Amino acid sequence: MIDRIQRTALSPTVQQQAIKPAETQRAFSQFLKEAIHEVNKQQIESDQLTTKLAKGENVDLHNVMIASQKASVSLQLAIEVRNKVIEAYQEVMRMQV
Repeated sequence: MIDRIQRTALSPTVQQQAIKPAETQRAFSQFLKEAIHEVNKQQIESDQLTTKLAKGENVDLHNVMIASQKASVSLQLAIEVRNKVIEAYQEVMRMQV
């Protein structure tokens, strides 16, 4: 997710083209949906590996811990992004026109 944000921000074609607000809204909406889907996928993968480990199936402990940490970090990132978006919205709403 972070790599995708960096590629989008650094892309020269994004900066050179005039983008309409509706296109930006759709692109941002699609980006958020994909990011949330990726976070959910990592949470499910972590849960499945943890369940396999608890059942005694042949799963390496380090793989379970890595998946768990990836899921945790991605969820924390999603929460922080959500908080920043809410802060920005509240700041815009406080502006006087």
